Amino acid sequence: MKNIKLIRVTKDYTQLKVQMDTGISQSTLSKYESGDMVPTTDNLIILAQYYKTSLDFLMDLTDERKPYPPKREDT
Repeated sequence: MKNIKLIRVTKDYTQLKVQMDTGISQSTLSKYESGDMVPTTDNLIILAQYYKTSLDFLMDLTDERKPYPPKREDT
């Protein structure tokens, strides 16, 4: 999960700041960043929204940081 750490460091955020802003514990974030633990779907969504990126980027499936466009409401 190199991109989870990469995006945090690029934004000059500490794990403590991310914990305080997202509610995901610092120890859990550390395990995600080191690859010792795979993020839950819920936490991936929280992190993707927090960093304004895609789940694919966080999971190292793409180098594209741009998030997907929001879902349109059917009327």
